[in-house]
Amino acid sequence: MPSDFLTLDEFLAQMGVPRSTFFRWKAIGLAPRHYKMPNRSIRIRRADFESWLSSCEESQAA
Repeated sequence: MPSDFLTLDEFLAQMGVPRSTFFRWKAIGLAPRHYKMPNRSIRIRRADFESWLSSCEESQAA
């Protein structure tokens, strides 16, 4: 059973982007909602990931 959270590495693998891209998105406010844990690791709730991904969807041209 999958966790309710993605690790940063899982997110990066799923999106196919390097770590630097995530931190650039974070710096400009485009990264998905995420949590910084006490051990400094980053977690992304799967529901937040899905919502963020949906918000990136572009409508088709007519």
